[in-house]
Amino acid sequence: MEKASLDDVRALIAVGRERSFTKAAIRMGVSQSALSQTIRQLEAKLGVRLLTRTTRSVSPTEAGERLIRTVAPRFEEIDAELTAVSELREKPAGIIRITATEYAIDSVLMPKLAKVLRNYPDIKVEMVVDYGLSNIVAERFDAGVRSGEQVAKDMIAVRIGPDLRMAVVGATSYFRSRQEPLKPQDLLEHNCINLRLPVHDSHYAWEFERGKRELRVRVEGQLTFNTTAQLLKAALAGCGLAYLPLGMVEEHVAKQRLRHVLSDWCPAYSGYHLFYPSRRQSSAAFSLVVEALRHRE
Repeated sequence: MEKASLDDVRALIAVGRERSFTKAAIRMGVSQSALSQTIRQLEAKLGVRLLTRTTRSVSPTEAGERLIRTVAPRFEEIDAELTAVSELREKPAGIIRITATEYAIDSVLMPKLAKVLRNYPDIKVEMVVDYGLSNIVAERFDAGVRSGEQVAKDMIAVRIGPDLRMAVVGATSYFRSRQEPLKPQDLLEHNCINLRLPVHDSHYAWEFERGKRELRVRVEGQLTFNTTAQLLKAALAGCGLAYLPLGMVEEHVAKQRLRHVLSDWCPAYSGYHLFYPSRRQSSAAFSLVVEALRHRE
C-alpha cells in the first residue's frame, strides 16, 4: 500500500471540520478541484472511503471520522510546539484566538489586554463573540471565557474577573403602564426581551435564586436578539424587560434610565474564567496574555 502523506491527512481534517470542500479550500489556500483530487488520492492509498459526498454536504465516514478524531489532536500538538519554538526570540509574538461573550470582551478582555498589545506589537489577539459554549479544541481557539461553573473539569481555568450578578431591568416608560414583578413567576405576564443561543437554537432561560430556592424562567416577548448589546438598547427604548449583567446596566440605573427589579432574586455567581486545554504548550505570547488577564483582588 502506498504511504499517505501528512499533507493529505491535513486536507482530510480540514474538509471534515468544515463539512465543505469550498470552505476547506479557502482555509488551505488551494483550489476546490485540487483539494478534491487530494482526498480521492488519499482514499485510493488507504483503500477505504473517508468522506460521504452529496450535492449539498460532505461528511466523514466511520473510517474518516476515526482518522480525524485520532490524528487531528496530534497535529495540533505539533503546531503548538512549532509555534512555541518559533517564539524563542527577543520578543514574544504570535496569534492568540479567544472566544467569549460580548460583555466579557468589553468589560474584561479589552481593558486588561490594551497595555499588553501596546507593549508587545508582535502579539495579535483575535476575539470571537460566541454565546454557544463552543468546543475550543474543535474550533481551534487557544482559549475561551466562561463563568466558573461552565468550565469543563478537564480544562485549566484562570479567574479573570470578580463575581458577577445579573439584573432584570426595564425603562421608566415601560413601567408607566405595568406593575413591577415581585417574583420571577410574574415575568410571564411581562413583555420580555429574549436572548437566542446557538445551542439547540433556544432562548436563554432567566436564572434566579433566593435562599435554597432556584428557578429558571423561560420568558416570552416581542423581541429576540443574539447579542446583549441589542438587548440593552431595546430595554432603554422601553420595549420590555431585559436580563443582563449588572455591570452593564449600573450606569443607566443610576441615571434612572432603567429600573432594576427582582434584585433580591439575582445572587452573585462565579465570575469570568479564561480556560484552555491542559495539554496546551504555553508560548511566551500566550503566557503574557494569561498573566495580563489574571484577576487580582
